[in-house]
Amino acid sequence: MPILTLNGRQVDVDIRYELEQFDWTRPTWTDERLLAASPFRYDRTPSFYVYLEDTATAKAGYWGDSGYYDAEYARGGFVKLLAFLREETEEETVEYLIDAYAPESEDGKLTLRLPKLKLAKNREPLSESILDGVAAGPNDYLNKRGIIPAVQRLMGVGMAGGAVALPWRLPNGRLANVKYRSTRGKAFWYVKGGWSIRDLVYGMNVVYDRRLTRVVLCEAEIDAQSWMTAGVPAIGTGGSSFNQRKADIIVQSPIEHVTIVTDNDKAGEKLRAEVERYLYGKVGLAHGYITEGKDANELLIAKGRAELKAVYERAEDVKSWRLKLPKQPSLALTGDT
Repeated sequence: MPILTLNGRQVDVDIRYELEQFDWTRPTWTDERLLAASPFRYDRTPSFYVYLEDTATAKAGYWGDSGYYDAEYARGGFVKLLAFLREETEEETVEYLIDAYAPESEDGKLTLRLPKLKLAKNREPLSESILDGVAAGPNDYLNKRGIIPAVQRLMGVGMAGGAVALPWRLPNGRLANVKYRSTRGKAFWYVKGGWSIRDLVYGMNVVYDRRLTRVVLCEAEIDAQSWMTAGVPAIGTGGSSFNQRKADIIVQSPIEHVTIVTDNDKAGEKLRAEVERYLYGKVGLAHGYITEGKDANELLIAKGRAELKAVYERAEDVKSWRLKLPKQPSLALTGDT
């Protein structure tokens, strides 16, 4: 396997395997590289490449996009690409790769890695002044994605230049991070110095405010807002990974039952298995499936609220958790405008 330098360590990484966990548009796989439509923008032509092995002209993991919108996404290394695909920071991706491919040092002892040291130093909520430059309130981008204004206001979204600002809050409502998503392509970034998304669950402040006991667990923030638009309480992982910290946040909350509805791709199925593994026996579990489109938002746009809600209503409980829980009312958001 190709060797990448991660936090000063030489790590063998199966680049092809990691990329195969995601759905690509018009992919062509060769021994040396992957050709496909760009993941960074709405593209239907094979204008993106990434090397799978070291070659005479490029290192494994190096990628380029010939039709880039932003110079920052014209070319780069594997960590940056995988962080984008997993919807997390590059530090979190490095930690994931080390955990997956080099969890121990040569003498068998666990190593202390830099990302964890950074997390330990950053435990204060962010100042609300970070949002001073955000034009709060419903916006055209989310309106076109089918998110009703009532949900946009509930989640405190807004616009910052050419990007949608999506605040991430702690269970007590304090600001932990802000994700900015470009309205032109698919690029996104987080506030510098914000809490790691690995240590957060999107929408937990609403869970506590409304004492929600039954929720859908999905991936992206806009997917969670799509479920809320359909009248179904929802929380989000923020990407295609799950861990003990996220599980603890859920278990320690008012939530008693989780319906897992991940993206309709390989990464989504891998996440589904991780969520069940961490939460089995801790809360009631059910599985729902998006079969038309990639995710909840695509289904909402294509078929409407009723069809999305039907996915939740058809979900099947994990057999060991066929509990007779009282039916919880919907979010009861009023006013689409």
